[in-house]
Amino acid sequence: MAGTKIGGQKAAAKNLARDAFFYAKIGAKGGRNGKTGGFAANPELARIAGAKGGRISRRKKAVVTNEA
Repeated sequence: MAGTKIGGQKAAAKNLARDAFFYAKIGAKGGRNGKTGGFAANPELARIAGAKGGRISRRKKAVVTNEA
């Protein structure tokens, strides 16, 4: 029966029986189609940002001098 908790569980089971990655595919589509940006929508941007973070984390610590 549509619109009930049991009906929803049956529909979810049927979707997963047809395709084990049904909900993962829906989520991936939503992430790519988002208008707010983010890494899911632009994997190349994620790669660039990760490379920058990797370079920064390998830098030497800044030397702080207490000159007044």
